[in-house]
Amino acid sequence: MTDFERIIRALLDAAVEFVIIGGVAATVHGSARLTSDLDVAYGRSRKNIRRLAAALAPLEPYLRGAPAGLPFRFDEATIQHGLNFTLTTSAGALDCLGEVSGLGGYDAILPRTIEITLFGMACRCLDLEALLAAKRAAGRPKDLEVIAELEAIREEM
Repeated sequence: MTDFERIIRALLDAAVEFVIIGGVAATVHGSARLTSDLDVAYGRSRKNIRRLAAALAPLEPYLRGAPAGLPFRFDEATIQHGLNFTLTTSAGALDCLGEVSGLGGYDAILPRTIEITLFGMACRCLDLEALLAAKRAAGRPKDLEVIAELEAIREEM
């Protein structure tokens, strides 16, 4: 079970520049589907990468699905040389994306967000149109399934 509050608080406390995307964003917009992980798009500046590494270090991030004991450090160098990370942490599953299919990187995404409050904390979340664009671009079966629901929500608004 993912402790969404704990992960979001860690990111906010470290002043990480991030946007909530994926299943949690769909839930924010009214989707009835449940998600087991938190997906975020993060800024790729050196300063933000440093903050991201520091924020997640206490949560012991490790590559999700990797064999136990595989040497892995989620530090500044790893983040700088990578882009998208599918992690497991002591607080649950977290996907950190430097780029989002159909939308681009953090700077391109930021204008397509809304401010929301989760667990009493202000953070950014993809707006509904951006979320739909990302789901269409990803094209995975689970993304295609939620598009119809999100489109119905959009029509009701």
